[in-house]
Amino acid sequence: MSESTTESVPSIEVTGVSILLDVVTKRFPGQEKPAVAGLTMEIPAGKIVMLVGPSGCGKTTTLKMINRLIEPSEGKIVVGGNDVTGMNGDELRRGIGYVIQAGGLFPHMTVATNIGIVPKMLGWDKARIAARVDELLELVSLDPALYRDRYPNELSGGQQQRVGVARALAADPPVLLMDEPFGAVDPITRLRLQDELLSIQEELQKTIVCVTHDFDEAVKLGDWIAIFNEGAQLVQYDTPERILAEPANEFVEDFIGSGAGLKQLTLTRVAEVGLGEAVVGKPGERAADVLSRAETAGHGHAVIVDERDRPIQWLSLRQLERLETITNVPDPKLPVVGYRATLNDALDTMLVSSAGAALVTGRRDMFKGVINVKTIMDAITKAQGAAAVQSANAPVGLNTGVFQAAAAATTGEPAQP
Repeated sequence: MSESTTESVPSIEVTGVSILLDVVTKRFPGQEKPAVAGLTMEIPAGKIVMLVGPSGCGKTTTLKMINRLIEPSEGKIVVGGNDVTGMNGDELRRGIGYVIQAGGLFPHMTVATNIGIVPKMLGWDKARIAARVDELLELVSLDPALYRDRYPNELSGGQQQRVGVARALAADPPVLLMDEPFGAVDPITRLRLQDELLSIQEELQKTIVCVTHDFDEAVKLGDWIAIFNEGAQLVQYDTPERILAEPANEFVEDFIGSGAGLKQLTLTRVAEVGLGEAVVGKPGERAADVLSRAETAGHGHAVIVDERDRPIQWLSLRQLERLETITNVPDPKLPVVGYRATLNDALDTMLVSSAGAALVTGRRDMFKGVINVKTIMDAITKAQGAAAVQSANAPVGLNTGVFQAAAAATTGEPAQP
């Protein structure tokens, strides 16, 4: 593979729609204070908006009012320009994807049946549902032939979550709501699922609203982050860069926590830095031929990819010398990061790699190139200089929690008063 820089990404149609919460309040019986108090918030079409804040601050209540799993006490909710406050709740929810921890799968149904529930309710025929199931399993990097007929208890936690995302996307909804979607999986799986979500979003451009307790996750995934205090009081609603560089007040500073400088690593994607070249081989090749190409290129390793150009092995020269033919046995500990992963994720992966580098994959897990520690350090130095300029020229804004939908509609971004 030749030297790679940043990938030119073609223009992709935004399939999401804007959402407006217009002075929305939620009061629960027996509680003195409202769970959500007069919240007005515009969520731009095709963006990922992360809702964060301490436990009990109303972020999950806010999320569930969008699809009216929780009915608002006052105010209205506008999705794609339509006031959905008075429409049939079941009909509304069929047009909005919803993902919870562990995917929320029905244990007595196969993967294919779980994914096809909403399309079946909408009257799709069996052939169309089957085609959509296979398409979505491919999208979330699960082989349809291996997984469509399995049951949830035959899947790992990460696989269940992928199926949950596929089910939420089954009827191609413009909006996807996610409630702590990756909170129940281990840290390594969580990073991979986050990368998968970013890859899917790059293709589909849905409007995604996600609740999380993990501020680092919010910085990694969010185009915009809404930080709530008690009663869903919107303390700051801004880009990750602005929140880290200019927290609105002491509450936001405390919520971000220490190490804000290190969190800047999560603001740069692997896609934004240059990737190194690699010698590529395939199963069935003579190892001596791959070794010769690697030695000629002056490389210490060769990347082995499968028939779909997905990396399965990363062999050193010594390993190649010991082989006669390249096998197709995947290495489960392969140091791989997604093209949309952050430099922080890439650095974590490299630190446990014997090669001191990591393999980078793009859409559908196709191999893109190699990233090493020097590339990351150079990118950090460049980013620090850019951040200083941005901070000096950053506009002053008030974060009152009230955003004008008209301004957002013309700019595609939340507007501040």
